[in-house]
Amino acid sequence: MTSQIIERAARQSSTVQCVRHGQLFQHPLLEDAGGSLSMEQRRQRAVLANRASALCAECPARRQCLYDAIVRFDVAGMAAGTTPAQRSAIRTKLGWRVEPESFDTLLGIANSQHIEHDEIMRVRHANPQESLAQLADRLGCSLSTVKRHLRQERETAGTGAVVRRVVPPSLEQVDQAFKDVVDEHRRFSPDRGHTQNRPVASTSPIKH
Repeated sequence: MTSQIIERAARQSSTVQCVRHGQLFQHPLLEDAGGSLSMEQRRQRAVLANRASALCAECPARRQCLYDAIVRFDVAGMAAGTTPAQRSAIRTKLGWRVEPESFDTLLGIANSQHIEHDEIMRVRHANPQESLAQLADRLGCSLSTVKRHLRQERETAGTGAVVRRVVPPSLEQVDQAFKDVVDEHRRFSPDRGHTQNRPVASTSPIKH
């Protein structure tokens, strides 16, 4: 989870779980979903994600955190008990897309030149052996910019661009889209009888 949301949550309440358990929520296996992982790393990531989801379910700032992670910031890792893939699915349902440069702007990171999406993908394909940090250095941009554009590429591959809404979705609309995504995961999961061990299923429904 990005430090921007953690700092925002900390201002709202001293009991938010991502502040009390910062090392968990900013663990490298949760922050970076890309790249190839070994079976053991995947197992460790699932354990961490389940733990983070359980903590999020009890957090008093969870509803606002979910809204910010869907509507305002394109964050990495776990946020409000959701994974980047789940947040992508929620945005698709809402017809909403976070502007690629908005997060770096909020962090005060200003590049001397605008980095185009196609350029980042070209450099990525030309240097598949390099880490994301190395690609960021090569491009002269932040690591979060590289991560965000790679997520954007995965989200739109084979589906076409998402048409952005003019008016941001409401809290209630985000809540409903979240519940729909959770229900779809449970419905189509190949091992529905064991969904309680998955990060999605461990997330309690948002109470209005």
